[in-house]
Amino acid sequence: MSEIHIKLISSDNWRDALELSVHDEQQKFVASIHPPVAIALAKAYIRPDGRMIEPYGIYHQNKMAGFFNLHYTPGSKDDYWLFHFFIDKKFQRNGLGSKTLNELIRHIKNTYPYCNRLNLTVHPENEAGRSFYLKFGFSEDNILTFDEPTFSIKI
Repeated sequence: MSEIHIKLISSDNWRDALELSVHDEQQKFVASIHPPVAIALAKAYIRPDGRMIEPYGIYHQNKMAGFFNLHYTPGSKDDYWLFHFFIDKKFQRNGLGSKTLNELIRHIKNTYPYCNRLNLTVHPENEAGRSFYLKFGFSEDNILTFDEPTFSIKI
């Protein structure tokens, strides 16, 4: 069994998700709202642009250690987006980000086999995030989405 597993946010775990946070200097890289999960859960309910939005908790040793939203257009091959991805400040610097991305890609391949591309944006000042995604295998697309550089990976 993987050291990491992901689980949809539901009535069982949403309060745990709201407790997650990042270091103060990282906040602007995740969301303009604190706690960052609050805006992400609101988007899942509202579904801006008609996209499906699935909020997930990231679990490590049966504790919620992070969060992300998967946005997608049903039936699309390349309109899959990772938003609000972060590891809680208590769990950072343990390799959970890479392990989570591997688990997320495995989940997408199993759940949405027609998907061939995952996209995300990185805050322009987030040099550590940019390096992380490039090292993982994402490529910079030289496109701005919501005024942020867009990255993608073929899956």
